[in-house]
This record gives sequence, C-alpha cells and structure tokens, in this order.
Amino acid sequence: MSESTYWARIESPYVRSLVAGGVAGTIVDISLFPIDTLKTRLQSSAGFARSGGFSGIYKGVGSALVGSAPGAALFFVTYDSSKRLLREARQAGEQLAGGPGRGMLGAWSEPLEHMLAATLGEIAACSVRVPTEVVKQRAQASQHPSSLAALKYILGQRAAVGFGGVWREIYRGWSVTVMREVPFTMIQFPLWEAMKEYRRKTTGHSVISAVESGVFGSIAGAVAAGITTPLDVLKTRMMLAREKQQMLPLLSQILRDSGPRAFFAGIGPRVFWISAGGAIFLGSYQWAYNILEGVR
Repeated sequence: MSESTYWARIESPYVRSLVAGGVAGTIVDISLFPIDTLKTRLQSSAGFARSGGFSGIYKGVGSALVGSAPGAALFFVTYDSSKRLLREARQAGEQLAGGPGRGMLGAWSEPLEHMLAATLGEIAACSVRVPTEVVKQRAQASQHPSSLAALKYILGQRAAVGFGGVWREIYRGWSVTVMREVPFTMIQFPLWEAMKEYRRKTTGHSVISAVESGVFGSIAGAVAAGITTPLDVLKTRMMLAREKQQMLPLLSQILRDSGPRAFFAGIGPRVFWISAGGAIFLGSYQWAYNILEGVR
C-alpha cells in the first residue's frame, strides 16, 4: 500500500492522537446513543418500562455530546504516549540483552505494554467519563427530563451537602466504572493491536485502513463486552441509586433480590452496541489518524 502524502501531515503524534480520539468519541457516542439508552433502562432496578421503555431514547444526549470528545481524546493521547514510551524502554532493554525478542518478557512484552497503556488511558478518560455517565444515565432512566435537569439537581445539593458532597455525587460509581473499564480495555486493545499486527505481517502493508481497524475493533469489543457485563450492571445500579451505595452491599442485594442472572441483564444490547461501537470508534479513529498522518 502506498504511503504517499495525501493530506497535510500533522507532525506531532500527540496532536494526532488527541484530535483523532476526539473525532472518534463524538462519532461513536452520537451514532449509538439510542442503544445505550435501552441498555441502561434494562439494567435499571426500576425496570425497563418504568424507566421509559422505548420512549425518549435520546434523553441525556446533551451530556454525551459534552463528554465524548474530551474523554476519548484524553484516552488516546494517554494510550498512544504510554505505548510509545513503553516500546522505547523495551527496545532499549532488548539492545542491552542482545537483540529483538531477548528482553525479560519475550513475546509477552508487546501485549503487556498495550494492557498497561490502555489501563493508564482508561483511568485518565474516566475523569471525564464518570461525571458524564452519571448525568446521562439519570436522564436516560427518566429520573430527570434532560441532562441539564439532572446536572442542575446534582449541583443544587451543594447547600445541603457542600462542595465535597457534590463532588462525590458527580463521581459516584468511579471505583466500579474503573473496575469495569480497565478489564474491558485490557481485553479489547491488545486484541485489536494483535489483529492489526497480524494483518500487517500477512499483507506486507504498514498502514491499516479504517475498514480493517473497524472490523478488528468490532471483534475485540464484542469479546470484551460479554466478559465484563456483570461489572457494567453493577456500575449502572450504583449510578442510578437515589442514595450513595457501597459496592459490596449492593452486590449482595442484587444477588439476594434478583439472583445471578441479573448480572447479565442487557448483555445482548451491550454486546451489540459495543461491537458496533468498536467498529465505529476504532474505524473512525484510524480514519482520522491516517488523514492527520498524511497517508492514504
């Protein structure tokens, strides 16, 4: 595949990651927002119908619009930067050890680099994603008529609970969100990277197209989504609760009231949504990144 310049090249890899991530995050969140709404309502303790059913499936889209680009941009600039630094450190270690593949971890080096880089990226992104999710899901579950109303309600509690109370409320579910997103990303991104590398080796092309990246992202996302659905259910219940709840007592309550099957509520929409989302997100990221890198 030719790598001749097609667009003006953006020299900084940090800027390429930042811009391409922001573009990808906005495209995927707006495209799949209705499915995300249905998944949230299926997981709500109030039940699907009482949470709004099939009506108003774009409730909460405002918060998604605000949080999509910054969250995804922050993820990719952290992920790509960390991956680059880890790769350079590995290559330096391999040179000292006598050549490529002679490092301490051997063939596991690259997958572990991708896992660590993805973990750091996800933690950074959650600083934006969690407040967005809290506001969005309360609107989606019909607890408030819109994202703005949900945000005003949370901020309006400052007089009663103080700034610290509002901060804890807006970051409710932080721990379980990180617990869900980090395992998900640690599965998805090494799979995605491995499939891209296999494609490069089998075709002899160094550039991955947007379509190829999208297909690989869809497969990796579906696998990761199915495995992490129980954590997603727990996170949704914590964010929708009227009062702050601790993770372990809530886990026990769900098991007692609904049984283990409750932890797989919404798995169909979740796997479909994230599989489609992986295709759109990582396909559009690759598309934007290729353009910014100046290749066809």
